[in-house]
Amino acid sequence: MSDADRTSAPGSWRHALSRALGMITMLLLLAGAIAARMLVGRDADGPTFGLPDRSEILSFRLTATVSALVAGGSLGASGLLLQTLLRNPLASPFILGLSAGAGLGMSVAAWAAMSTPSLAWLLAGGALLPAVIGSLAALALVVLIGRRRGVLDALTLVLAGVIVSSLAGALALLVQQFLPLETRGRISLWMLGRIPEVADAAVLSLSTIVSVLSIALAWRLARAMDAAALSDAEAVSVGVDVRRLRPALLGLSALLAASATALCGPLAFVGLVGPHLARMLCGATHRALVPASLMAGALLLVGADALRQIVDAGRGRLPIGVVTAILGSLAFLWLLRRFRPVWP
Repeated sequence: MSDADRTSAPGSWRHALSRALGMITMLLLLAGAIAARMLVGRDADGPTFGLPDRSEILSFRLTATVSALVAGGSLGASGLLLQTLLRNPLASPFILGLSAGAGLGMSVAAWAAMSTPSLAWLLAGGALLPAVIGSLAALALVVLIGRRRGVLDALTLVLAGVIVSSLAGALALLVQQFLPLETRGRISLWMLGRIPEVADAAVLSLSTIVSVLSIALAWRLARAMDAAALSDAEAVSVGVDVRRLRPALLGLSALLAASATALCGPLAFVGLVGPHLARMLCGATHRALVPASLMAGALLLVGADALRQIVDAGRGRLPIGVVTAILGSLAFLWLLRRFRPVWP
């Protein structure tokens, strides 16, 4: 091996230094976004800057920041797992219908609890269990539809995700018609996306625990995920059992998407762009990509929440889902033009 080959090898000191610099950059950006969210607020007169004098307002900002960190990190990690699992750079929890499936599961749980009081336990922990079931069902349906001649096709998979996401969203709206007006209004606001400033302690705690455990397990599977990014034959040749790895990644991605959705509602953009931002800064090795995607997703959502404190649409702050959808549509078009999936 020549000197040039040694320095360009994935494990060379240059790559290690590049990954370290990328992680430091990501940490600094995330710290800046956290500081901006803690320092920027909004009152009746418009945006405010600086730490508030009242402790309850500081508590609101801290809760919102923690919620955005948990949900954004979960979505970033979920998007990375989906892109690795499906070998599709356009995969994300929102585009593939996981977020909409989680929303449908939570809407059905709310209707079931109202119709049958003995099923009120379904709403425990912010209806996280129905959200997970809805996410898994949506992703399974997308994978089933996205096969062409027994092989997952990139473009078909994205189109299947759009179809399943639209169907799940429509069914969620249908279910909400059977709910009382007060409950329907709360769910409608939740469907627009929210960063709770007064979060339910059980929901925030459970979402945090699920996210931390899922991301820790994903990090342990990082070396296997490196091999899974290759073809099945290449993965098997290096000792990775793809048939066992795929269900694990499937379950983890659904858990992460569901926990984020239960906490902040269905959000676009974060799970799609976060992993790509992580790859740009930290390379393609999953040992670095898993924590980097976590930080990138958190950075994007915390930053978007700080941005919406400043933007005044005439009726107060924009819903966070509107902000992420606008930015996400532009990012999706850029990624679609860059990767250009085509029919075989």
